[in-house]
Amino acid sequence: MAASVDIVIPVLNEEAALPHCVKTLSAFIEEHPGRDWKITVADNGSTDRTQEVAEELAEHGYPIRVTRLDQRGRGRALKKAWLESDADIRFYMDVDLSTRLDALMPLVEALESGEYQVATGSRLMKGSEVVGRKLQREITSRVYNLMHRVMFFSPFKDAQCGFKGITGEAAKACIPLVKNNNWFFDTELLIIAAKSGYKIKSHPVHWEDDPDTRVNVTATVTEDVKGLLRLRFGGVPRAKRL
Repeated sequence: MAASVDIVIPVLNEEAALPHCVKTLSAFIEEHPGRDWKITVADNGSTDRTQEVAEELAEHGYPIRVTRLDQRGRGRALKKAWLESDADIRFYMDVDLSTRLDALMPLVEALESGEYQVATGSRLMKGSEVVGRKLQREITSRVYNLMHRVMFFSPFKDAQCGFKGITGEAAKACIPLVKNNNWFFDTELLIIAAKSGYKIKSHPVHWEDDPDTRVNVTATVTEDVKGLLRLRFGGVPRAKRL
């Protein structure tokens, strides 16, 4: 029986970027038959026409469903979309498609194999390519990723790449334990999964910086460091294997 794969796109005021993302993903799905693919647009608090644009795309035959939260927070949107999904594999990527899609199938296949339960793209592995990233963000990212590896002996190098997948079983066990609802969600999920005995597959990606990014680097770094300290001194919860 073919595996089902749900690709979640968390969005906040992305009426302009969403159509290109959905059309590109739909074309990719058509080129890779043999699985039950779907796309979920997870709107978290948009005030523009993002939700209407998503619904219009669905009406035009694109394989998408739309879920909405009035509260903002990428982590919050992913929690809702991934826990609502009934897919065997639940993936997510950013709406700007900064990570090239040729990395998707190796990660999907790793989760299908049963050997891995979590999969993540990495911009810090041999074979990865990073284009257009400012030096400040590159240094900040490398220092942060060194911190979590030293503090938790993490088996993954890049916690922040917006290109991740998880099996349905691991999602149900781990996601309810994640407290953060914003950008630290990714790191916290990976640390909890690793400490709970789930195997994590990392794969090098080609990543291009989005010049229109709305990420506030200072605020995000502050949130991430606070999150690491919370887990380091408050303890990492362990998921019960289902």
